[in-house]
Amino acid sequence: MENIFIQNEQQRAIMETVSRFVDAEVKPRSAQLDAKIDPAESFSWDIVEKAHAVGIRTLTLDEKWGGLGADSLTTSMVIEELGVGDLGVSVIFAQTLKIAQIMQKALTPEQQERVLPKFVQDPRGMLAIGITEPDNASNYIIGYPTQFRTSARRTEGGWIVNGMKHFISNGNRASYYLIFVQTDKEKPLTAGSTCFLLERDRQGFSIGRVHDKMGERLANNAELVFQDCFIPDENVVGKAGGGFGVLAEFFPQSNAYAGASILGVGVALSRKAVEWAKVRVQGGRPLIEHDGIRAQLAEMKMLTDASRSYIHRACWLADHKEQGWDPSLGALPKVMASQATWKIATWCMEIHGGHGYMKEFGVEKLVRDAAAFLHSDGVNRTLCLKAANFMFK
Repeated sequence: MENIFIQNEQQRAIMETVSRFVDAEVKPRSAQLDAKIDPAESFSWDIVEKAHAVGIRTLTLDEKWGGLGADSLTTSMVIEELGVGDLGVSVIFAQTLKIAQIMQKALTPEQQERVLPKFVQDPRGMLAIGITEPDNASNYIIGYPTQFRTSARRTEGGWIVNGMKHFISNGNRASYYLIFVQTDKEKPLTAGSTCFLLERDRQGFSIGRVHDKMGERLANNAELVFQDCFIPDENVVGKAGGGFGVLAEFFPQSNAYAGASILGVGVALSRKAVEWAKVRVQGGRPLIEHDGIRAQLAEMKMLTDASRSYIHRACWLADHKEQGWDPSLGALPKVMASQATWKIATWCMEIHGGHGYMKEFGVEKLVRDAAAFLHSDGVNRTLCLKAANFMFK
């Protein structure tokens, strides 16, 4: 937990619990799960249930629902610490913690009463959000005048949905989803899509393939398939046609949480580089005694500390927008953290020499994980353009 900015005793207690959980339940099994050939088998329900037992899974829900009411800053600290243990584990909980926050703000009281108690009581309760499609990813981030392929037509009492989402984190594991669907074919997706609450067992909804990813394997990403799936009006989140209003109002910290996940990988890589530099002898002395290596290790610290500060600022302002929220904070912290982590990954591998390329040393897995967020949660160049559009309207 070094370099985490602890502000109060509740944060300290939470972080100590998470750190113990990571050491006991995540680190000992992450390499074995990562190595599974079938991507679906890399996911661990046991890890989810152990996280539930110590309160991590429901951390962001208010106390009235059985959670701890953690703010976005504290949540980002938890997500980073989980990422130190394994990126995939961090992602499955980052998604769930984020969407739980959204649900208790965006859902109506009736929807909350229908969903949140069941979610809290289920030790395997996980959450997912369905936006990305094969033809639409950067399109919705930039707001290009196109439409979602997943669409719905009006019927008595609700909507009939057809189409597919893909690359969805927790897609095959979630019990509840927030799904973004084109409901007005005369408008672009930014003005003609609707957010729906979707239950896993709804007829006409099924899971497609689980994507076989290079890294981040302990998180499952999957296709969501809709074949004449009826979703009732009572499951509309916000209002029909107002899907992107839900995103804009309730998702400000999403990007920073993604940054926290990948920052955890950067921290793990930095630690590995330091440990190796202390024991590996070349030129008659440990690597850490060579000036070039020492300076490189210091730069790793600079990159992780600066990324963390950016993430923390974004998370605090997401909860206190009146104090000067800047919309670019909804796009850039993940870019910075992922670029910093990728740089650290290449340096760590170089410092390890040939050992860094061998699986048994553990650097190889971290390098694969480090590559994930150069595009996940938005391609970095796309997010920079999104921020530029906010800056130079």
